[in-house]
Amino acid sequence: MTLQTDLFGSPLEPEGLRYEPALVTPDEQAPLMAVIADLPFAPFEFHGWLGARRVVSFGWRYDFTRGRLDQAAPLPLFLHDLRDRAARFAAIDPTSIGQTLVTEYAPGAGIGWHRDRPQYDKVIGVSFGAPCRMRFRRKAGAAWERRHLDLAPGSAYLLDGPSRHDWEHSIPPLADLRYSVTFRTLTRT
Repeated sequence: MTLQTDLFGSPLEPEGLRYEPALVTPDEQAPLMAVIADLPFAPFEFHGWLGARRVVSFGWRYDFTRGRLDQAAPLPLFLHDLRDRAARFAAIDPTSIGQTLVTEYAPGAGIGWHRDRPQYDKVIGVSFGAPCRMRFRRKAGAAWERRHLDLAPGSAYLLDGPSRHDWEHSIPPLADLRYSVTFRTLTRT
C-alpha cells in the first residue's frame, strides 16, 4: 500500500482508508474501459435532478426518490474478475459484495460531498481513465478537517470504519473521461 503524505510527512488518509495504486495493470485497463463504455448508462438521478455523471447498477441500486434499495440486473461476467480482485484487496469474500455501481465521469463531471447510503457497508472503488483527486472532510468543531488521496488509473481504494462512516468524500469536476467501478457490501437488503 502506498501512503500519500502532506508536507510534514503525516499520512493523509483517514483511518480505515486503504489504497492500492495498481490493482489493474495498464495493459488490462484499455480492454476493460472499452467494454465498460458500452454499458447501458443513464444520467444519475437525485430527487428529480439529473447529474452530469452517468451510472449503471448491478445487484442492487439505490432509489433516492423512494429511499430504498431495488433489485438491479446481475453483475455481468466481464466484471467478475475485477470484483474478485477488489474483494481480495479488501480482504472480504467476493460473494459479500451485493452492489456494483459503474460511473462514467464525462469531462466536467464530478461528485459532490457525500457519504454512501447507510444500506452499504464497505466501499471499494476502482479507477479507470483520467486520474483524479478524492477529497475527504469531516466536521471538527466550527471548521472542517480535510484530507485527500490521488487516484491513479487502475488503482483501488477501500472505505471502511471511520473513513466510510465519519468522513464525507467528493471528486471535483474532471477535464478528461474517467470511469469508476464501485463495489459495496450491504448492511441489509
